[in-house]
Amino acid sequence: MPFEPVKFTKDPNANTFLNAIDKYPHGFVLGCLMDRQITAEVAWLMPYKVSQHVGGFGFDRFRNVSILDLQNLIRHRAQNMPQYFHEAIQLIDNVYDGDASHIWKGSPSSATIVKRFLEFPGAGPKIASMGANILVRDFKIPVQDKYSIDISVDRHIRRVFERLGLVRDQASNEEIIYTARELNPIYPGIFDIATWDIGKLWCKANKPNCTACHMFDCCPTATKIKSD
Repeated sequence: MPFEPVKFTKDPNANTFLNAIDKYPHGFVLGCLMDRQITAEVAWLMPYKVSQHVGGFGFDRFRNVSILDLQNLIRHRAQNMPQYFHEAIQLIDNVYDGDASHIWKGSPSSATIVKRFLEFPGAGPKIASMGANILVRDFKIPVQDKYSIDISVDRHIRRVFERLGLVRDQASNEEIIYTARELNPIYPGIFDIATWDIGKLWCKANKPNCTACHMFDCCPTATKIKSD
């Protein structure tokens, strides 16, 4: 079954590039690696912005981009993003012969995909799990299992887990991750997009719209609203 294109950004041309993992898998991988400490929209636009500078989507165009060019294009130097972007291109070139799809080809285990993302400089468990999760959930990449695809904790997911009473207040990221593993050990990351959507759309930090939320009937935090 063909996958529905993922709306990574509001730019349709950027989305076309990022979704073309059969032709330009490096675009998706580089976007994953940039999704840190900034808004997702800005992060996922970076590979497209670089493609405009180098004059095309092909990896051969990316291969020769200089670190100086990346420093001028990517204005988030505090997170070493230009350096991480440049080192990721080198790793794709040297380890995967310029074809980033080798990260997930051949129906590998979920642990293998996560491990390969972790080999990129600057990539931690959150980014690695996110990348694997998008590949499996959205792009329908075949894998042997989903055991090692964890939830990628951010402020929205944390808030939803806490308000649903799944974890205690101020729980560590590790506690949230292991709670997801406990709830669904076969595929812990299945909770990722659902809880993120709930946090983004309804379960806001201020003035949550509890009555519109799918979890209203089973959320202990909404008890007061139910009784009013």
